[in-house]
Amino acid sequence: MKVPSSETQEQKHKDAKSLYFDLPALDVSVAFPQATPASKFPPCTSDYYQFDDLLTPAERTVRMRVRECMERDVAPLMTKYWEKAEFPFEVIPKLGALGIVGGTIKGYGCPGLSVTASAIATAEVARVDASCSTFILVHSSLAMLTIGLCGSEIQKQKYLPSLAKLDTIGCWGLTEPEYGSDASSLKTIATKVEGGWTIEGQKRWIGNSTFADILVIFARNTSTNQINGFIVKKNAPGLQATKMENKIGLRIVQNGDILFNKVFVPDEDRLPGVNSFQDTSKVLAVSRVMVAWQPIGISMGVYDVCHRYLKERKQFGAPLAAFQINQQKLVQMLSNIQAMLLVGWRLCKLYESGKMTPGHASMGKSWTTLKARETVSLGRELLGGNGILTDFLVAKAFCDLEPIYTYEGSYDINTLVTGREITGIASFKPAAAALSKRSRL
Repeated sequence: MKVPSSETQEQKHKDAKSLYFDLPALDVSVAFPQATPASKFPPCTSDYYQFDDLLTPAERTVRMRVRECMERDVAPLMTKYWEKAEFPFEVIPKLGALGIVGGTIKGYGCPGLSVTASAIATAEVARVDASCSTFILVHSSLAMLTIGLCGSEIQKQKYLPSLAKLDTIGCWGLTEPEYGSDASSLKTIATKVEGGWTIEGQKRWIGNSTFADILVIFARNTSTNQINGFIVKKNAPGLQATKMENKIGLRIVQNGDILFNKVFVPDEDRLPGVNSFQDTSKVLAVSRVMVAWQPIGISMGVYDVCHRYLKERKQFGAPLAAFQINQQKLVQMLSNIQAMLLVGWRLCKLYESGKMTPGHASMGKSWTTLKARETVSLGRELLGGNGILTDFLVAKAFCDLEPIYTYEGSYDINTLVTGREITGIASFKPAAAALSKRSRL
């Protein structure tokens, strides 16, 4: 028997592959016509306790403007970009036109929204896509707000107007490879030289950093040993930002590793209002409120998709919504969202009245992410096999929620912030006596 040559076998393999394996995947609406994918986003059905009644007319207007844009312009694109872990630069003009970038900052082309309006906008963006909300949060509630609260008048006039229009993009660099929760111990250094400063060190997990035009960076002053803030321009000599790969959540967000090799920053770009780590708290207080609203928005989106899906999808001759256990899970999700909305709203009102404490913000962020985890997990169960497909949002939201559970203070660290406030005892570090005793054993 003649044995086919390896070349002949390889050609047959190629022919078979071209016939059967090179075909594009069926569009999900063709492959699974019984339910509508999230690219056609469902109407909002999660405001069961009529939360809208607590909002001002201006806040309701912001909510509807953002919701309509996200459903119409952003929802059809997100699955594709999430799968490729690429950023959808085409949506930037649409997001910039919403009038929400710059949040609570007044003047300099910024909208001057109430904290509540800014939080509502955050939730509405996250309802459709958590990565887009993180992009805006890093740019607006961290980079821009740091300049707004800690920058000089010249710096505000120079940088904020273009940032508010998303003509330029910002990022915010605090976290380092060795210091995450223990951020105040950061090792990146800033050394005074003639006419400015040189920065040396490394940052990690910095959102937007691979394409940001300006980088708001925190470094330890070698003279005072205190944390200072700096505005670093992209393409500065000695600056290198590279994309982190292999994330399973917030895949659209371009998190980066940043290396500083004696990067020069002129005196005019040192932030005069950042003279210690405590000065970052002014920014983190607001941003932590905004982050608390991301899981609220994510949960709303998951509920809306599940609500529609259960009425469309049929098994055993009836819609899935007709089964008792499915109704129970859906009601549990809805109950969680009502509680989360009210906690988030109260947190905003405490901030606006000047009564919010770090413990309030930390408990709000940690608790909403905890309840969102439960809510999204229930949604994952309700969708069965389709619960692991990004086409129906829930799988994507399930993954996107995990980094939010951790960033801006992990769940555990945020509970300890609140714990310190209510007991007067800090428990972030093991007691020195306990460490000493353990070493002797």
